[in-house]
Amino acid sequence: MVQLIKPELDRLRDRCAGRVVTRHDTEYDVLRSIWNGAIDRRPAVIVRCSGPEDVSAGVRFAREEGLEISVRGGGHGFGGSAVTDGGLMLDLSPLRLVDVDPATRSAVCCGGATWADVDAATQAHGLATPGGTISHTGIGGLTLGGGFGWLTHRHGLTIDNLEAADLVLAGGEQVHASARDHPDLFWALRGGGGNFGVVTAFTYRLHPVGPAVHVAVLFWEAERGRQAAEVIDAAATGLPDDAAVLIGFGMSAPPAPFVPEEHRLRPGHALIVAGFSTAERHEAVLASIRRELEPLFEFVAPMPYTQLQSLLDESAPWGISAYEKALDLPGLTPEAMTAICEQAAGKSSPLSFLPTFRLDGAFAARDDDATAFSGSRAPHYTMSIAAITPSADELPAEREWARSAWEALLPYAGGTGSYVNFIADRDEERVRASYGAKYDRLAAVKAAYDPDNVFHLNANVRPRPGREEPPRP
Repeated sequence: MVQLIKPELDRLRDRCAGRVVTRHDTEYDVLRSIWNGAIDRRPAVIVRCSGPEDVSAGVRFAREEGLEISVRGGGHGFGGSAVTDGGLMLDLSPLRLVDVDPATRSAVCCGGATWADVDAATQAHGLATPGGTISHTGIGGLTLGGGFGWLTHRHGLTIDNLEAADLVLAGGEQVHASARDHPDLFWALRGGGGNFGVVTAFTYRLHPVGPAVHVAVLFWEAERGRQAAEVIDAAATGLPDDAAVLIGFGMSAPPAPFVPEEHRLRPGHALIVAGFSTAERHEAVLASIRRELEPLFEFVAPMPYTQLQSLLDESAPWGISAYEKALDLPGLTPEAMTAICEQAAGKSSPLSFLPTFRLDGAFAARDDDATAFSGSRAPHYTMSIAAITPSADELPAEREWARSAWEALLPYAGGTGSYVNFIADRDEERVRASYGAKYDRLAAVKAAYDPDNVFHLNANVRPRPGREEPPRP
Protein backbone atom coordinates (compact mmCIF):
# COMPACT_ATOMS: atom_id res chain seq x y z
CA MET A 1 0.00 0.00 0.00
CA VAL A 2 1.13 3.56 -0.74
CA GLN A 3 2.14 5.29 2.49
CA LEU A 4 1.14 8.93 2.62
CA ILE A 5 3.03 10.95 5.20
CA LYS A 6 1.35 13.43 7.53
CA PRO A 7 2.26 16.63 5.62
CA GLU A 8 0.69 15.22 2.45
CA LEU A 9 -2.48 14.19 4.27
CA ASP A 10 -2.66 17.54 6.05
CA ARG A 11 -2.50 19.24 2.66
CA LEU A 12 -5.44 17.13 1.45
CA ARG A 13 -7.41 17.79 4.65
CA ASP A 14 -6.86 21.52 4.25
CA ARG A 15 -8.46 21.33 0.80
CA CYS A 16 -11.49 19.22 1.78
CA ALA A 17 -14.55 20.12 3.83
CA GLY A 18 -15.40 16.41 4.15
CA ARG A 19 -13.52 13.88 6.24
CA VAL A 20 -10.25 12.37 4.99
CA VAL A 21 -9.87 8.80 6.25
CA THR A 22 -6.84 6.48 6.34
CA ARG A 23 -6.18 2.99 7.71
CA HIS A 24 -5.44 4.54 11.11
CA ASP A 25 -9.06 5.70 11.51
CA THR A 26 -11.62 3.46 13.21
CA GLU A 27 -14.17 3.78 10.39
CA TYR A 28 -11.67 2.83 7.66
CA ASP A 29 -12.73 -0.82 7.30
CA VAL A 30 -16.41 0.11 7.20
CA LEU A 31 -15.89 2.81 4.58
CA ARG A 32 -13.75 0.64 2.30
CA SER A 33 -16.29 -2.22 2.33
CA ILE A 34 -18.71 -2.52 -0.56
CA TRP A 35 -21.71 -4.67 -1.49
CA ASN A 36 -19.64 -7.54 -2.90
CA GLY A 37 -18.05 -9.12 0.16
CA ALA A 38 -15.53 -10.99 -2.01
CA ILE A 39 -13.76 -7.68 -2.74
CA ASP A 40 -11.09 -6.82 -0.15
CA ARG A 41 -9.10 -3.81 -1.31
CA ARG A 42 -7.35 -1.22 0.82
CA PRO A 43 -7.19 2.37 -0.43
CA ALA A 44 -4.37 4.57 0.84
CA VAL A 45 -6.88 7.32 1.55
CA ILE A 46 -10.65 7.82 1.41
CA VAL A 47 -12.19 11.25 0.82
CA ARG A 48 -15.72 11.52 2.20
CA CYS A 49 -16.91 14.12 -0.28
CA SER A 50 -19.21 16.83 1.04
CA GLY A 51 -19.66 18.45 -2.37
CA PRO A 52 -18.13 18.92 -5.84
CA GLU A 53 -15.25 20.96 -4.40
CA ASP A 54 -14.08 17.94 -2.39
CA VAL A 55 -14.24 15.81 -5.53
CA SER A 56 -12.10 18.36 -7.38
CA ALA A 57 -9.62 18.53 -4.50
CA GLY A 58 -9.40 14.74 -4.33
CA VAL A 59 -8.81 14.39 -8.07
CA ARG A 60 -6.08 17.03 -8.07
CA PHE A 61 -4.38 15.53 -5.01
CA ALA A 62 -4.45 12.02 -6.47
CA ARG A 63 -2.85 13.23 -9.67
CA GLU A 64 -0.17 15.17 -7.80
CA GLU A 65 0.71 12.08 -5.76
CA GLY A 66 0.36 9.55 -8.59
CA LEU A 67 -2.54 7.73 -6.92
CA GLU A 68 -5.10 5.62 -8.75
CA ILE A 69 -8.64 6.99 -8.35
CA SER A 70 -11.77 5.00 -7.64
CA VAL A 71 -15.26 6.42 -7.28
CA ARG A 72 -17.73 5.01 -4.79
CA GLY A 73 -21.39 5.85 -5.18
CA GLY A 74 -23.59 3.00 -3.97
CA GLY A 75 -20.70 0.52 -4.01
CA HIS A 76 -22.94 -2.08 -5.61
CA GLY A 77 -20.97 -3.27 -8.63
CA PHE A 78 -20.04 -6.94 -8.95
CA GLY A 79 -16.50 -6.06 -10.08
CA GLY A 80 -15.70 -3.82 -7.13
CA SER A 81 -14.48 -0.84 -9.16
CA ALA A 82 -15.65 1.47 -6.37
CA VAL A 83 -12.56 0.68 -4.30
CA THR A 84 -8.88 0.83 -5.28
CA ASP A 85 -5.89 -0.93 -3.77
CA GLY A 86 -3.40 1.66 -2.55
CA GLY A 87 -5.04 4.61 -4.30
CA LEU A 88 -7.54 7.33 -3.44
CA MET A 89 -11.22 6.49 -3.13
CA LEU A 90 -13.67 9.32 -3.72
CA ASP A 91 -16.62 8.39 -1.52
CA LEU A 92 -19.74 10.13 -2.82
CA SER A 93 -22.10 8.36 -0.42
CA PRO A 94 -22.58 11.48 1.76
CA LEU A 95 -24.03 13.24 -1.32
CA ARG A 96 -27.58 11.87 -1.28
CA LEU A 97 -29.82 14.92 -1.65
CA VAL A 98 -32.72 14.55 -4.11
CA ASP A 99 -34.48 17.77 -5.13
CA VAL A 100 -37.79 17.17 -6.93
CA ASP A 101 -39.63 19.80 -8.94
CA PRO A 102 -43.14 18.38 -9.48
CA ALA A 103 -44.11 21.30 -11.72
CA THR A 104 -41.47 20.45 -14.34
CA ARG A 105 -41.48 16.73 -13.50
CA SER A 106 -37.74 16.69 -12.96
CA ALA A 107 -35.35 15.83 -10.15
CA VAL A 108 -31.76 16.81 -9.43
CA CYS A 109 -30.11 13.92 -7.59
CA CYS A 110 -26.67 14.05 -6.01
CA GLY A 111 -24.16 11.43 -7.16
CA GLY A 112 -24.11 9.39 -3.96
CA ALA A 113 -27.86 8.77 -3.85
CA THR A 114 -29.33 5.29 -4.08
CA TRP A 115 -32.48 4.37 -5.97
CA ALA A 116 -34.24 4.09 -2.61
CA ASP A 117 -33.42 7.77 -2.02
CA VAL A 118 -34.67 8.79 -5.46
CA ASP A 119 -37.84 6.69 -5.32
CA ALA A 120 -38.79 7.95 -1.87
CA ALA A 121 -38.41 11.58 -2.91
CA THR A 122 -40.12 11.29 -6.30
CA GLN A 123 -42.97 9.06 -5.10
CA ALA A 124 -43.93 11.76 -2.60
CA HIS A 125 -45.24 13.51 -5.73
CA GLY A 126 -46.49 10.38 -7.56
CA LEU A 127 -43.52 10.47 -9.93
CA ALA A 128 -40.59 8.22 -10.86
CA THR A 129 -37.87 7.66 -13.46
CA PRO A 130 -36.56 4.32 -14.75
CA GLY A 131 -34.08 2.96 -12.21
CA GLY A 132 -32.72 -0.33 -10.98
CA THR A 133 -34.39 -3.34 -9.38
CA ILE A 134 -32.33 -3.39 -6.13
CA SER A 135 -33.09 -0.34 -4.00
CA HIS A 136 -29.64 0.02 -2.43
CA THR A 137 -27.98 0.31 -5.84
CA GLY A 138 -26.32 3.69 -6.38
CA ILE A 139 -27.70 5.86 -9.13
CA GLY A 140 -24.30 6.79 -10.56
CA GLY A 141 -22.93 3.55 -11.92
CA LEU A 142 -26.32 2.31 -13.06
CA THR A 143 -27.13 5.52 -14.91
CA LEU A 144 -23.78 5.94 -16.63
CA GLY A 145 -23.91 2.40 -18.02
CA GLY A 146 -27.47 2.81 -19.34
CA GLY A 147 -29.81 1.74 -16.56
CA PHE A 148 -32.97 -0.32 -16.85
CA GLY A 149 -35.69 -1.57 -14.55
CA TRP A 150 -39.44 -1.85 -14.14
CA LEU A 151 -40.21 1.34 -16.09
CA THR A 152 -37.99 0.67 -19.11
CA HIS A 153 -40.74 -0.95 -21.19
CA ARG A 154 -42.85 2.21 -20.76
CA HIS A 155 -40.22 4.98 -20.55
CA GLY A 156 -36.91 3.67 -21.84
CA LEU A 157 -33.54 3.49 -20.17
CA THR A 158 -32.40 5.68 -17.31
CA ILE A 159 -30.13 7.52 -19.76
CA ASP A 160 -33.11 8.18 -22.03
CA ASN A 161 -34.52 10.22 -19.15
CA LEU A 162 -31.28 11.97 -18.20
CA GLU A 163 -31.46 15.68 -19.01
CA ALA A 164 -28.15 16.92 -17.60
CA ALA A 165 -25.16 15.96 -15.48
CA ASP A 166 -22.69 17.95 -13.40
CA LEU A 167 -19.26 16.39 -13.20
CA VAL A 168 -15.63 16.84 -12.24
CA LEU A 169 -13.13 16.16 -15.00
CA ALA A 170 -9.68 14.57 -14.80
CA GLY A 171 -8.03 17.94 -14.21
CA GLY A 172 -10.38 18.83 -11.37
CA GLU A 173 -12.53 21.21 -13.44
CA GLN A 174 -16.28 21.23 -12.87
CA VAL A 175 -18.53 21.21 -15.95
CA HIS A 176 -22.22 20.93 -16.78
CA ALA A 177 -23.15 18.56 -19.61
CA SER A 178 -26.45 18.54 -21.46
CA ALA A 179 -27.81 18.61 -24.98
CA ARG A 180 -26.65 22.25 -25.15
CA ASP A 181 -23.52 22.21 -22.99
CA HIS A 182 -20.69 19.86 -23.99
CA PRO A 183 -23.08 17.78 -26.14
CA ASP A 184 -20.30 15.36 -27.11
CA LEU A 185 -19.62 14.64 -23.45
CA PHE A 186 -23.33 14.36 -22.69
CA TRP A 187 -23.71 11.77 -25.45
CA ALA A 188 -20.79 9.76 -24.04
CA LEU A 189 -22.03 9.93 -20.44
CA ARG A 190 -25.28 8.27 -21.49
CA GLY A 191 -23.97 4.72 -21.65
CA GLY A 192 -20.21 5.25 -21.68
CA GLY A 193 -19.81 4.51 -17.98
CA GLY A 194 -17.52 6.36 -15.58
CA ASN A 195 -14.84 6.97 -18.21
CA PHE A 196 -15.18 10.73 -18.47
CA GLY A 197 -15.36 12.16 -14.97
CA VAL A 198 -17.02 11.98 -11.57
CA VAL A 199 -20.70 12.89 -11.82
CA THR A 200 -21.79 14.80 -8.73
CA ALA A 201 -25.40 15.45 -9.81
CA PHE A 202 -27.86 13.96 -12.30
CA THR A 203 -31.00 15.69 -13.57
CA TYR A 204 -33.75 13.23 -14.52
CA ARG A 205 -37.08 13.57 -16.30
CA LEU A 206 -39.92 12.06 -14.25
CA HIS A 207 -43.19 10.32 -15.10
CA PRO A 208 -46.44 9.74 -13.22
CA VAL A 209 -46.18 6.32 -11.54
CA GLY A 210 -48.10 4.67 -8.72
CA PRO A 211 -48.23 5.10 -5.86
CA ALA A 212 -49.72 1.57 -6.02
CA VAL A 213 -48.79 -0.99 -8.67
CA HIS A 214 -49.90 -4.59 -9.22
CA VAL A 215 -47.31 -7.32 -8.80
CA ALA A 216 -47.28 -11.06 -9.39
CA VAL A 217 -44.57 -13.67 -8.84
CA LEU A 218 -45.13 -16.88 -10.82
CA PHE A 219 -42.87 -19.89 -10.25
CA TRP A 220 -42.40 -23.15 -12.13
CA GLU A 221 -40.23 -26.00 -10.89
CA ALA A 222 -37.13 -27.10 -12.82
CA GLU A 223 -38.80 -30.32 -13.96
CA ARG A 224 -41.09 -28.23 -16.19
CA GLY A 225 -38.36 -25.74 -16.99
CA ARG A 226 -38.38 -26.12 -20.77
CA GLN A 227 -42.17 -25.60 -20.92
CA ALA A 228 -41.90 -22.68 -18.50
CA ALA A 229 -39.25 -21.02 -20.68
CA GLU A 230 -41.61 -21.07 -23.65
CA VAL A 231 -44.44 -19.55 -21.64
CA ILE A 232 -42.13 -16.91 -20.14
CA ASP A 233 -40.84 -15.96 -23.57
CA ALA A 234 -44.36 -15.61 -24.97
CA ALA A 235 -45.42 -13.46 -22.02
CA ALA A 236 -42.33 -11.23 -22.19
CA THR A 237 -42.50 -10.61 -25.94
CA GLY A 238 -46.28 -10.02 -25.96
CA LEU A 239 -46.41 -7.68 -23.01
CA PRO A 240 -48.83 -4.71 -23.09
CA ASP A 241 -47.42 -1.21 -22.74
CA ASP A 242 -48.60 -0.83 -19.14
CA ALA A 243 -46.72 -3.87 -17.80
CA ALA A 244 -43.16 -5.06 -17.21
CA VAL A 245 -41.45 -8.35 -16.44
CA LEU A 246 -38.26 -9.63 -14.87
CA ILE A 247 -37.25 -13.25 -15.46
CA GLY A 248 -35.37 -15.36 -12.93
CA PHE A 249 -34.07 -18.40 -14.79
CA GLY A 250 -32.56 -20.91 -12.38
CA MET A 251 -33.94 -19.09 -9.35
CA SER A 252 -34.47 -21.08 -6.17
CA ALA A 253 -37.84 -20.47 -4.57
CA PRO A 254 -37.26 -18.03 -1.70
CA PRO A 255 -37.96 -19.02 1.92
CA ALA A 256 -40.73 -16.42 1.98
CA PRO A 257 -44.13 -16.66 3.70
CA PHE A 258 -45.98 -16.75 0.36
CA VAL A 259 -44.05 -19.87 -0.76
CA PRO A 260 -45.48 -23.20 0.45
CA GLU A 261 -43.01 -24.67 2.91
CA GLU A 262 -42.44 -27.81 0.84
CA HIS A 263 -41.32 -25.71 -2.14
CA ARG A 264 -38.94 -23.32 -0.40
CA LEU A 265 -35.46 -23.32 -2.01
CA ARG A 266 -36.74 -25.59 -4.77
CA PRO A 267 -34.93 -24.79 -8.06
CA GLY A 268 -36.97 -23.52 -10.96
CA HIS A 269 -37.82 -20.44 -13.00
CA ALA A 270 -39.64 -17.30 -11.88
CA LEU A 271 -41.50 -14.61 -13.78
CA ILE A 272 -42.25 -11.38 -11.96
CA VAL A 273 -44.95 -9.28 -13.62
CA ALA A 274 -45.59 -5.64 -12.70
CA GLY A 275 -48.76 -3.90 -13.86
CA PHE A 276 -49.01 -0.11 -13.94
CA SER A 277 -52.67 0.15 -14.92
CA THR A 278 -55.77 -1.44 -13.40
CA ALA A 279 -56.08 -4.66 -11.44
CA GLU A 280 -58.32 -6.01 -14.22
CA ARG A 281 -55.70 -5.47 -16.93
CA HIS A 282 -53.04 -7.02 -14.71
CA GLU A 283 -55.22 -10.06 -14.08
CA ALA A 284 -55.83 -10.46 -17.81
CA VAL A 285 -52.06 -10.75 -18.38
CA LEU A 286 -51.76 -13.34 -15.62
CA ALA A 287 -54.74 -15.33 -16.88
CA SER A 288 -53.17 -15.68 -20.31
CA ILE A 289 -50.00 -17.06 -18.71
CA ARG A 290 -51.84 -19.51 -16.47
CA ARG A 291 -53.80 -20.85 -19.44
CA GLU A 292 -50.55 -21.91 -21.06
CA LEU A 293 -48.92 -23.45 -17.97
CA GLU A 294 -50.22 -23.33 -14.41
CA PRO A 295 -47.42 -22.23 -12.06
CA LEU A 296 -46.32 -24.36 -9.13
CA PHE A 297 -47.22 -21.42 -6.90
CA GLU A 298 -47.81 -17.71 -7.25
CA PHE A 299 -48.10 -14.51 -5.29
CA VAL A 300 -50.34 -11.67 -6.48
CA ALA A 301 -50.86 -8.40 -4.64
CA PRO A 302 -50.99 -4.62 -5.04
CA MET A 303 -48.10 -2.79 -3.42
CA PRO A 304 -46.51 0.67 -3.34
CA TYR A 305 -44.09 1.33 -6.19
CA THR A 306 -41.30 1.77 -3.64
CA GLN A 307 -41.97 -1.77 -2.40
CA LEU A 308 -41.71 -3.11 -5.93
CA GLN A 309 -38.37 -1.34 -6.23
CA SER A 310 -37.08 -3.18 -3.16
CA LEU A 311 -38.78 -6.52 -3.86
CA LEU A 312 -35.51 -8.23 -4.83
CA ASP A 313 -33.30 -6.68 -2.15
CA GLU A 314 -33.15 -9.92 -0.16
CA SER A 315 -31.78 -11.73 -3.19
CA ALA A 316 -28.73 -9.45 -3.11
CA PRO A 317 -27.98 -8.66 0.54
CA TRP A 318 -25.11 -6.38 1.47
CA GLY A 319 -21.83 -8.25 2.05
CA ILE A 320 -22.68 -11.27 -0.08
CA SER A 321 -19.91 -12.73 -2.26
CA ALA A 322 -20.65 -12.43 -5.96
CA TYR A 323 -19.38 -12.69 -9.53
CA GLU A 324 -21.16 -12.33 -12.85
CA LYS A 325 -20.89 -12.93 -16.56
CA ALA A 326 -23.43 -11.64 -19.06
CA LEU A 327 -24.61 -11.78 -22.63
CA ASP A 328 -27.28 -10.39 -24.93
CA LEU A 329 -29.70 -12.79 -26.61
CA PRO A 330 -31.53 -11.66 -29.76
CA GLY A 331 -34.32 -14.07 -28.80
CA LEU A 332 -35.01 -17.29 -26.96
CA THR A 333 -34.81 -19.98 -29.61
CA PRO A 334 -35.81 -23.54 -28.66
CA GLU A 335 -32.12 -24.44 -28.53
CA ALA A 336 -31.35 -21.44 -26.30
CA MET A 337 -34.17 -22.36 -23.92
CA THR A 338 -32.84 -25.90 -23.60
CA ALA A 339 -29.33 -24.63 -22.96
CA ILE A 340 -30.54 -22.13 -20.33
CA CYS A 341 -32.36 -24.88 -18.43
CA GLU A 342 -29.32 -27.15 -18.60
CA GLN A 343 -26.95 -24.46 -17.35
CA ALA A 344 -29.30 -23.28 -14.60
CA ALA A 345 -29.28 -26.82 -13.21
CA GLY A 346 -25.50 -26.67 -12.74
CA LYS A 347 -25.42 -24.03 -10.01
CA SER A 348 -24.65 -25.01 -6.42
CA SER A 349 -25.73 -21.98 -4.41
CA PRO A 350 -29.46 -21.32 -3.97
CA LEU A 351 -28.65 -17.61 -4.30
CA SER A 352 -27.23 -17.95 -7.82
CA PHE A 353 -29.50 -17.48 -10.82
CA LEU A 354 -29.75 -15.98 -14.30
CA PRO A 355 -31.69 -12.68 -14.06
CA THR A 356 -32.92 -11.85 -17.54
CA PHE A 357 -34.49 -8.63 -18.80
CA ARG A 358 -36.58 -8.08 -21.91
CA LEU A 359 -35.57 -4.80 -23.57
CA ASP A 360 -38.21 -3.53 -26.01
CA GLY A 361 -41.09 -1.06 -26.08
CA ALA A 362 -39.87 2.48 -25.35
CA PHE A 363 -36.30 1.15 -25.18
CA ALA A 364 -36.45 0.13 -28.83
CA ALA A 365 -38.09 3.37 -29.93
CA ARG A 366 -34.81 5.29 -29.56
CA ASP A 367 -32.21 5.41 -32.33
CA ASP A 368 -29.08 3.35 -31.75
CA ASP A 369 -26.86 6.41 -32.07
CA ALA A 370 -28.88 8.70 -29.81
CA THR A 371 -26.83 7.60 -26.80
CA ALA A 372 -23.64 5.65 -26.12
CA PHE A 373 -25.60 2.65 -24.79
CA SER A 374 -23.75 -0.59 -25.47
CA GLY A 375 -25.45 -2.97 -27.85
CA SER A 376 -28.41 -2.69 -30.14
CA ARG A 377 -31.72 -0.90 -29.57
CA ALA A 378 -33.49 -3.73 -31.38
CA PRO A 379 -35.75 -5.74 -29.03
CA HIS A 380 -33.72 -8.41 -27.25
CA TYR A 381 -32.95 -10.06 -23.92
CA THR A 382 -29.99 -9.20 -21.73
CA MET A 383 -28.94 -11.87 -19.25
CA SER A 384 -26.68 -11.83 -16.21
CA ILE A 385 -25.24 -15.11 -14.96
CA ALA A 386 -25.00 -14.24 -11.28
CA ALA A 387 -22.87 -16.45 -9.05
CA ILE A 388 -23.79 -15.51 -5.47
CA THR A 389 -22.64 -17.27 -2.31
CA PRO A 390 -22.94 -16.54 1.41
CA SER A 391 -19.15 -16.59 1.90
CA ALA A 392 -16.06 -15.83 -0.17
CA ASP A 393 -14.78 -19.39 0.35
CA GLU A 394 -17.70 -20.81 -1.64
CA LEU A 395 -17.39 -18.34 -4.50
CA PRO A 396 -14.54 -19.89 -6.59
CA ALA A 397 -16.57 -22.98 -7.48
CA GLU A 398 -19.66 -20.93 -8.26
CA ARG A 399 -17.55 -18.56 -10.35
CA GLU A 400 -16.49 -21.49 -12.49
CA TRP A 401 -20.16 -22.41 -12.96
CA ALA A 402 -20.88 -18.87 -14.20
CA ARG A 403 -17.98 -18.94 -16.63
CA SER A 404 -18.91 -22.38 -17.91
CA ALA A 405 -22.56 -21.37 -18.34
CA TRP A 406 -21.48 -18.26 -20.25
CA GLU A 407 -19.39 -20.34 -22.65
CA ALA A 408 -22.28 -22.73 -23.18
CA LEU A 409 -24.79 -19.95 -23.88
CA LEU A 410 -22.50 -17.82 -26.04
CA PRO A 411 -23.49 -19.57 -29.32
CA TYR A 412 -27.05 -18.23 -28.84
CA ALA A 413 -25.92 -14.64 -28.27
CA GLY A 414 -25.50 -11.93 -30.86
CA GLY A 415 -21.75 -11.81 -30.09
CA THR A 416 -19.38 -11.60 -27.13
CA GLY A 417 -20.60 -8.14 -26.09
CA SER A 418 -23.10 -7.41 -23.34
CA TYR A 419 -24.57 -4.64 -21.22
CA VAL A 420 -21.45 -2.94 -19.83
CA ASN A 421 -22.83 -2.69 -16.29
CA PHE A 422 -22.83 -6.49 -16.25
CA ILE A 423 -19.10 -6.81 -17.10
CA ALA A 424 -17.43 -7.71 -13.81
CA ASP A 425 -14.02 -8.56 -15.30
CA ARG A 426 -11.87 -5.78 -16.73
CA ASP A 427 -11.96 -7.20 -20.22
CA GLU A 428 -11.05 -4.76 -22.99
CA GLU A 429 -12.13 -7.17 -25.73
CA ARG A 430 -15.64 -7.51 -24.28
CA VAL A 431 -15.92 -3.75 -23.77
CA ARG A 432 -15.02 -3.16 -27.42
CA ALA A 433 -17.44 -5.86 -28.56
CA SER A 434 -20.21 -4.36 -26.44
CA TYR A 435 -19.88 -0.85 -27.83
CA GLY A 436 -19.19 -1.98 -31.38
CA ALA A 437 -19.07 0.95 -33.81
CA LYS A 438 -19.57 3.42 -30.94
CA TYR A 439 -16.22 2.54 -29.38
CA ASP A 440 -14.16 4.81 -31.63
CA ARG A 441 -16.45 7.77 -30.98
CA LEU A 442 -16.22 7.13 -27.24
CA ALA A 443 -12.44 6.87 -27.49
CA ALA A 444 -12.33 10.29 -29.18
CA VAL A 445 -14.43 11.86 -26.41
CA LYS A 446 -12.21 10.13 -23.86
CA ALA A 447 -9.13 11.64 -25.51
CA ALA A 448 -10.67 15.09 -25.24
CA TYR A 449 -11.80 14.92 -21.61
CA ASP A 450 -9.50 12.31 -20.00
CA PRO A 451 -6.48 11.86 -22.28
CA ASP A 452 -4.40 10.24 -19.52
CA ASN A 453 -7.10 7.67 -18.69
CA VAL A 454 -7.26 8.82 -15.09
CA PHE A 455 -10.72 7.28 -14.73
CA HIS A 456 -10.02 3.68 -15.75
CA LEU A 457 -11.63 1.59 -13.01
CA ASN A 458 -14.70 0.92 -15.13
CA ALA A 459 -15.66 -0.71 -18.41
CA ASN A 460 -12.69 1.17 -19.73
CA VAL A 461 -12.53 2.96 -23.05
CA ARG A 462 -8.95 3.88 -23.89
CA PRO A 463 -8.42 7.46 -25.13
CA ARG A 464 -7.77 7.74 -28.82
CA PRO A 465 -8.50 10.82 -30.94
CA GLY A 466 -10.94 10.25 -33.76
CA ARG A 467 -11.07 11.97 -37.10
CA GLU A 468 -13.13 14.76 -35.60
CA GLU A 469 -11.80 15.00 -32.09
CA PRO A 470 -14.09 17.08 -29.84
CA PRO A 471 -12.54 20.28 -28.46
CA ARG A 472 -11.04 20.14 -25.00
CA PRO A 473 -13.15 21.82 -22.30
